[in-house]
Parts: sequence; C-alpha cells; structure tokens
Amino acid sequence: MRPQSPPTSAPRARGRPARPESEQLVAALEAATWLLLNSGYAATTLEAVAKRAGMAKKTIYRFAANREDLVGQVVRKWTDAFEPVMAQEVGASADVLPALSRVLDVIAARALSSDAVGMFRLLTADFPARDALLPVYQKNGIERGTTMLGDWLGRLGERGLIRVRQPHATAGLLLSMVIAEPLRQMALGLIPPLPESSVSERIQVALAIFSGRQTDDGPGFALNGG
Repeated sequence: MRPQSPPTSAPRARGRPARPESEQLVAALEAATWLLLNSGYAATTLEAVAKRAGMAKKTIYRFAANREDLVGQVVRKWTDAFEPVMAQEVGASADVLPALSRVLDVIAARALSSDAVGMFRLLTADFPARDALLPVYQKNGIERGTTMLGDWLGRLGERGLIRVRQPHATAGLLLSMVIAEPLRQMALGLIPPLPESSVSERIQVALAIFSGRQTDDGPGFALNGG
C-alpha cells in the first residue's frame, strides 16, 4: 500500500483585496483632479494618475482612453451630483421656488467649489492642450448642467406647475446670474470659493426676477395658481 500524499492546502490570497470598480473610478478621478490642480495638465498623464491612485496603469485605461476622456469624466462626475436634487418631489406650484432654490444651491456648491474654480482658472491659462480640453469641459460641465436644469424646468411646465416657453434658455440665464460673476471673482482671488463664501442671496434675487416674468415666447417662467 503506497503512502498517501499530504493534502494540498489552498493557495493563500496575497496583497490587499481588490477594490470595487466604483471605488477605483472614484480614486482615479480624485487623483486626476489633484494632479490637474496641483501639477498642471502636462503632468496629468494616465501613468501619473495610476501612481497617485495606487493602481495599475491598465486599470486607468479601463476607465479612460486618454487624458481628455479622464478630465471629461472628472467634470461629468461634478454634474452627476445634480441628479438627486432634481428628482425631489414637487407637488404643487407653491413648491416650485423652494425646490428650484435647492437645485441652484446644489449646482452652486459644486460649480463654485475650490476644485471647480481651480479647473476654471486652469482653462483660462494658455497651455498646449487647451483647445482640445475646452470642448470637453464645456460639454460635460456647462452644457450638461444647463441641459439638466432646462429639462427639469420643462418637466414642471409639462405638469402645469409653471408656464415656461424656453426652459433651456431660462436655465442658461439663471445659471449665468447665479454662477458666472461669483466664478469670475473666485478665479481672480477676490472672494473665496464655496463654502467659505455664499451665493444664497444671489439665488433668491435670481428667483424673484425670473418668477415674476409673465412669459409669452421669451425666457423666464411664471407660477401657475393652485
């Protein structure tokens, strides 16, 4: 009778357990943001992002094909934060202005944060890839945010809660009033980014102006009774 071989033990797992893909993406975007704002666009290579995020370069390539794609995702992640507040319940015309105030608060908190101001400041400087990066920023940030707000206003109009003929033009003007001038001052260093400063009063003034517009075919909106 031959002696039995000792049982083979299962191989032990080595290293840290793999992070979920969603966590890896967040880490990659945070690393890309830090490099952009602290080292500049030229230093924000996918290899540098991978190193700072603590992951393999091939992992970064699963999320982005190049730097422009990665920066686009950074900005898009900012506008993703607008979705929950735009899903809030608005049951009557009386709820519209408080709901819109909350929407604008959330948008301002993201668009006027230190990261967003730093990105805006970066894009106003002259660097080799600026022309390629500007459309990415515009599409994923300004245009997407305006479209999301315009769609939201349009849905309120379809439900009969407001009268609005040009929801996307109205959204663009609202965001310009709330965001544009504070962003300029923050980029110049005249006032600090949110939350150190506030645009709450600016939001209320914008709402008072726009909700008082009795619109025909132009931008603005009016509350319906009931």
